[in-house]
Amino acid sequence: MVEMSAAPTAAVPAPGFVVLPARGVLGIGGTDARDLLQNIVSNDVRRLSADTAMYALLLTPQGKYLHDFFLTAFEDPQSGSTLLLDVERERLPDLIRRLTLYKLRSDVTLSDVSDRFRVAAAFGSGVQQRLSLGAAPGSARVLADGVAFTDPRLSELGARVVAPASKIDATLAGAGLSATTMDAYDAMRLMHGVPDASRDLIVDKTFPLEAGLDALHAIDYGKGCYVGQELTARTHYRGTIRKRLMPVHIDGPVPEPGTPVLLGDIEAGEMRSAVAGIGIALLRLEHIETAERTGAALTAGSATVRPMRPAWFQEPAAEAGRR
Repeated sequence: MVEMSAAPTAAVPAPGFVVLPARGVLGIGGTDARDLLQNIVSNDVRRLSADTAMYALLLTPQGKYLHDFFLTAFEDPQSGSTLLLDVERERLPDLIRRLTLYKLRSDVTLSDVSDRFRVAAAFGSGVQQRLSLGAAPGSARVLADGVAFTDPRLSELGARVVAPASKIDATLAGAGLSATTMDAYDAMRLMHGVPDASRDLIVDKTFPLEAGLDALHAIDYGKGCYVGQELTARTHYRGTIRKRLMPVHIDGPVPEPGTPVLLGDIEAGEMRSAVAGIGIALLRLEHIETAERTGAALTAGSATVRPMRPAWFQEPAAEAGRR
């Protein structure tokens, strides 16, 4: 077992929000919309409702990451959609293309409604109460002709809001939230060790359990078949995870994404996103164990990095069973 230090408890910031420029919104409608998603994504779409949002993945048949997104049950009369998905905006056309391949003759409509809707992250002290949301991950409700929901990955991340572009800032300000910066949101997210889409997850390469996405409620092991399910389940029950995405404290200049993390001359992993003082890195567990045992430092560029264990961190079932 890797004996990492626990992530420090940071002061909870004042309640604030930031509109996320890298996020888009996909509307999905038609009588077969839920059946389509149920057959291909990693979470159980049958649990999706007006008061329950969820986080899910679209994987390759080999169980590697393609897309992650937040699903909400919201009827948009203009597009005819019954579901709104909070997705990565730049990669939204690729998601539509892949869903189109799976839908075949199904009654499913796919609409990019990013020009009408915006996505915001709301976080800080008491933010769920200010938005009249429950504390449980995924707690949702209609808000300002859109939907607000407690982050389904981790309630400590606050909430997300999908709402018309013309209303989202005023609605959140009216709830007593102050506009803040992406760096402030990223610092909070990174402190909890939560990845941000393809900034931290490598398309067609990352296995979801390497990023702890099952512990972040992206995977339902009881739902049955979906694309990539067999390898994902096998890794969960029998496999060995050799690499993990985890938060790192940074002492020195912020390394660029992709910067190798070194244990002496040995490459122990690589950096992903980061802001001043905190980042996230994919690290080989054997080298982390060596660093812990010997007291050797890990470096990334001219900075020293120290892995931390977030509170939600879980060992794979097979590894835990051998302890």
